[in-house]
Amino acid sequence: MTVMSVDHVLVDRDDLNIVTITLNRPDKLNALTKTMWSRLGDLFRELSADESVRCIVMTGAGGKAFSPGNDISEFETDRSNSKQASVYGALMARNIDAMRDCPHPKVAAIRGICVGGGMEIAGLCDIRICGESSRFGVPISKLGLVMGYHEIGALKSLVGAGTALEILLEGRVFDAEEAQRLGVVSRIVTDDCVMTEARAAAERVAAGAPLVHRWHRKFLQRLEDPAPLTPEEIEEAYACFDTEDFQTGYQAFLNKKTPAFKGR
Repeated sequence: MTVMSVDHVLVDRDDLNIVTITLNRPDKLNALTKTMWSRLGDLFRELSADESVRCIVMTGAGGKAFSPGNDISEFETDRSNSKQASVYGALMARNIDAMRDCPHPKVAAIRGICVGGGMEIAGLCDIRICGESSRFGVPISKLGLVMGYHEIGALKSLVGAGTALEILLEGRVFDAEEAQRLGVVSRIVTDDCVMTEARAAAERVAAGAPLVHRWHRKFLQRLEDPAPLTPEEIEEAYACFDTEDFQTGYQAFLNKKTPAFKGR
């Protein structure tokens, strides 16, 4: 098992090819800096090109927060006017795209505070597991800030336009039960079981056929586009029948064995 630390982002990869990414500024509740955003974007682009990855788990260090969003102290140096904000926004957009477009399944393990940019990152994950004491929201109207198109698009994809607008207009910080009702999180567990449940979910994902997971993510993302599906796109759903993993999967089922998928 290898562990490396780069600019407050920890990366761990185990023998099941599950990659855990930890936002690691516990003294600042894992508030996101410009450097951290850059590192996350680079990391997700690297992982996207690695077909051996089976699942990615995102979490925050310290147990008190996933992340409260962007570090407000950087506003004075990096976002004090529209020109600076445009550059910062372009950086965030590229990195949000990198996270969204990463073909591997992603699980968010959320403990404590998860607001603003932290909720955006968690929302880009496919499965979102939080603790009972977790808190959520996007109170940026209280800072006089607008959420850019890439960021608001991620929120809209997660909860729908109506709910996204409600969250933005009221700027409330809400609890885990409401987050689940709104679709912000997938499930709630006790605080001390968040990582255990996230790990179990990741292992269940990793046990499935990785090509199938990538296709399902691709198809669901494509269905957000109202353009009619092409015959070629429809036909792609049947390409799985020509894969080695399909042969492995159905033969294992018939023989009552556990399949060992290879992503081929």
